[in-house]
Amino acid sequence: MKNLLIYSILLAFMVGCNFQKENPREIVLLDKGWKFINSEVEGAQNPEYKADSWEEVSVPHDWAILGEFHEDNDVIMATVIEDGERVPQKRTGRTGGLPHVGVGWYRKTIDIPASWENKAVHIEFDGAMSHAQVYFNGEFVGEWPYGYASFGFNLTEKIKAGKENILAVRLENKPASSRWYPGAGIYRNVRLVTTNPIHVKQWGTYITTPEIQNGKGLVEMATTILGNGEPAEVAVLTEVINKKGIVVGKASSKTKIKGETTVKHKLKIEKPKLWSVEKPIMYTVVTKIYKDDQVIDEYHTPFGFRYFEFTNDNGFFLNGERVPLKGVCLHHDLGPLGAAVNKSALRHRMNLLKEMGCNSIRTSHNPPTPEMLDLADEMGFLVIDEAFDEWKLGKCDNGYHTLWDKWAEKDLVAFIHRDRNHPSVIMWSLGNEIREQGSLEGAEVCQFLNDIVKREDPTRPTTAGFNNWTRAISNGLADIVDVPGWNYKPQHYNFINKNHPEWKMYGAETASTVSSRGEYFFPAEEKVHYTREPYHCSSFDNEFPRWATSPDREWVAQDSFKYMAGEYVWTGFDYLGEPTPYNVQWPSRSSYFGIIDLCGIPKDRFYLYQSRWTNKEVLHLLPHWNWESGQNVSVHCYTSFDKGELFLNGKSLGIKEKDPSNLYTTYRLVWDNITFEPGELKVVALDETNQPIKETVKVTAGEPAKIILEADRQEAKANGKEMVFVTVSVLDKDGNICPKADNLVNFDVEGAGILRAVGNGDPTSLESFVKPFRKAFNGKCMAIIQTSEEAGEILLKAESVGLEPAQINIKTAM
Repeated sequence: MKNLLIYSILLAFMVGCNFQKENPREIVLLDKGWKFINSEVEGAQNPEYKADSWEEVSVPHDWAILGEFHEDNDVIMATVIEDGERVPQKRTGRTGGLPHVGVGWYRKTIDIPASWENKAVHIEFDGAMSHAQVYFNGEFVGEWPYGYASFGFNLTEKIKAGKENILAVRLENKPASSRWYPGAGIYRNVRLVTTNPIHVKQWGTYITTPEIQNGKGLVEMATTILGNGEPAEVAVLTEVINKKGIVVGKASSKTKIKGETTVKHKLKIEKPKLWSVEKPIMYTVVTKIYKDDQVIDEYHTPFGFRYFEFTNDNGFFLNGERVPLKGVCLHHDLGPLGAAVNKSALRHRMNLLKEMGCNSIRTSHNPPTPEMLDLADEMGFLVIDEAFDEWKLGKCDNGYHTLWDKWAEKDLVAFIHRDRNHPSVIMWSLGNEIREQGSLEGAEVCQFLNDIVKREDPTRPTTAGFNNWTRAISNGLADIVDVPGWNYKPQHYNFINKNHPEWKMYGAETASTVSSRGEYFFPAEEKVHYTREPYHCSSFDNEFPRWATSPDREWVAQDSFKYMAGEYVWTGFDYLGEPTPYNVQWPSRSSYFGIIDLCGIPKDRFYLYQSRWTNKEVLHLLPHWNWESGQNVSVHCYTSFDKGELFLNGKSLGIKEKDPSNLYTTYRLVWDNITFEPGELKVVALDETNQPIKETVKVTAGEPAKIILEADRQEAKANGKEMVFVTVSVLDKDGNICPKADNLVNFDVEGAGILRAVGNGDPTSLESFVKPFRKAFNGKCMAIIQTSEEAGEILLKAESVGLEPAQINIKTAM
C-alpha cells in the first residue's frame, strides 16, 4: 500500500510537470569534415597545428581499402598451428595484401555552441582500428587499443563553449597483429553526446524479462545515472512503449543523486508480443529523469520479449519451440567497401542470408558494429556475440595477448554493457580457438572471463569455439562454459555426447568448404587442402582444408544427433585475408570459404544451403554448359526435391534420387561421366510417381555480346550513405550468361550519386576496389552506388569494348 501511494504521488507530480517536446539529450554524429593523413605527424594533436594539406574524409573511413594490393603488405612468417602447420611459412595474403599497417591521424574542427557551457559532453566511438589515442583541444583524453571495442570519454572539462574546438585521434595498426584483414582508421561511427550534468550513463540501462508466461511479461530495469557530485533529488520514470508508440507499462521512483547511482524498476506488461526469428517484434524503454519540474534527460533503449533454452537432448528452443540454428560466421569487412561500416550494405548482406534460410550469426571473432545487432533485432537473426580471438597466449606477434593483462576485463565489460539489451543476442562467446585449450592454466583464464560475464549478465549462457577438443575437455575449459561449441568436429559429436551427456552442444564453426564462384574442375571429387594453378577451388563444394569438411558431412552428423543445436558455417561471405588453401601463393588475397563471394554474388553453395534451410522449391543445376566437345563432365543438382531426371538436348540421361548410402548423394543429385555436347542441359524435378514438378536449364552460351545491369532495388534514400548493389552480367546475343567472360567493364555515374566501389568476387584479382572499371569474373561483376543527399535520379552506365552497353536508373528520395 505504501509503494502504491508513492507511485500515485509521483504520477501526480509528473502530470503537473512542464513536459519538454525536445529531448534534452543531444546527439551529434561526427561524420563529415574530417582531415586525415596516413603517417606519423609530430604535434598533430595541438590546436595550432595546420592540417590544411591533409585529405578530407568522411567517417566511417577505412584508409587501407583505397590502396593498392601488394604481396609485401604485412607479409608474415608464421606457423599457424590451427591450420596443422609445424614449420613457419611466408604468408603473403593473410591480412588481405592491402596497406593497413601504419599510423593514421584524424582531426576535426567542432564548433561548440555557447549553450553547452554547463552541459556534460561525452564522445563515443563505436570502433577505431586500432590503438586509439584521443585528444581534445590539445589535451590527452584517453586511449583504447582494441580496434573492435566501443568506448567513450568525458570531454566536459575540456570543451570551449562558444568557440572552435579541435578533436584529434591517432591510430596505429601494428604489423602481424591480425589473422585477417582488420581495416584501418575510424571505421565505425563517432558521436558527441551532450546532456545535463545529471544523466543516464553510456549503456546505462539493463533490461531483463525474467518472466514471460500466462499472457504477462515482467520487465526488470536497472538504470545507472551519473551526477555532478552535488546532491540532488530527482524522479525517474520508466515507460515501455510498443511499436505503435503506445505506452504499455510504466514505473517511477524518487532518488537522490550525487555520483553514480543505479535505480531499479519492475513493470508487468499485459500480453507482450514475443520477439522471434519470424516476427521480430521490438519494444522500447524510455527513461526520463525529472528535476525541478523539468525533464533533464531522456534515454531510449530498444528491447524485446523472448525466452530461450539450450537442451542436452533436443537442441535449442526459442519461445518454447525447437529452432535449429542455421547459422553462419561473419567477419566484419564489407568486401569492396572495406571495414568502414555502412548500415545499408549490412542490410543488403543480411537480406541475402535471410533468402538463403540463415537464422543466426556468429560475430567472428570480435565484437560487431552496433548496427549489425540493430539489424539482427529488426530482421530476426539470433546472434552469438564473440569477444576475442586471443587470450593470454598469442597467435600473432602483436595480437590481443599484448593487451590482455590491462584490457581484457575492460573490453569484456564494455562489450557486454553495450550489447546486453539486444533480444537477438543469445550467447556470449568468450573466444575462438584460443591456444589456452592446450594449457594447464587455460581453465583459470576461461573461468576469469566466465565469471565476468556472469557478473555483468547472468541471463545468457557462455560459449567458446573449441577446435582442440581433447585438450579443451581434459584441461577443463569445456566444462566451464555453459554451451561448448565445436569447430569442425562432426566425427566426434557422438563420442563427446556419450562421455558428457549433460553438455549442450552445437557446431561453432562448420564445413569451411572452399570454392571460387563459377570455377569447376573434373572429376568432381573430394579434395583436401588441394592447390592448383590458377589458384582457384572447385564450385562442386567438395574441397576443403585438412582440418575442415564439406556441408554434406556436417549435415549427416547434425541429422544423426538430435541433441545438436545447429551449426555456424565458416563463412557466410568471403572476406579479405586468409586465402586458404593458397596461403603462400600470391596473388591470392581473400578467402574462398564464403557461401557468397566477396562482392555479394551467391556461389553455387548458396543454393545447397537454401535447399536445406528453407521451404522453398530449390532446383539449381551446375556446372555451366560451356566445355570442350567430348569432355567428361560431372553434373550436380542442389535441390529440395528428392528425385530428378537429367536431359541433354532432349535425351534422358537418367533419373537420380537422393541416396544416403553415399555421402555426396545424400543431399544432392549427381550424374557423373556425362559426355559434353553443346546445347541444352535440363533437369526436371519429379514427384513420387515420376511426374514433373519443376525444371531448370543450362545452355551453351555463344560469344559475349552485351551487358545487363540488375540493381538490388530501384529506389533508395537520398541520405548520402545508402548503397545500391548493381550486378553486371555479360550475355551472348540470345541473352545467355557467358560463364567464362572476363571483359573489362567501364562505369560512369551521373546524377544524385557516386560510384563507391567495384568488385567481381575473384580472390586472386589485384584490381582496385575504387577505380571506375572492373573485369568480369566468370561472367559477372558488381558496381556499388552511393546516394547523395539530394533527391533525384542516378544513372549508371556500363560499357565494354565490343559489347552492347547498358544503363540503369535508380530513383532517390528523402
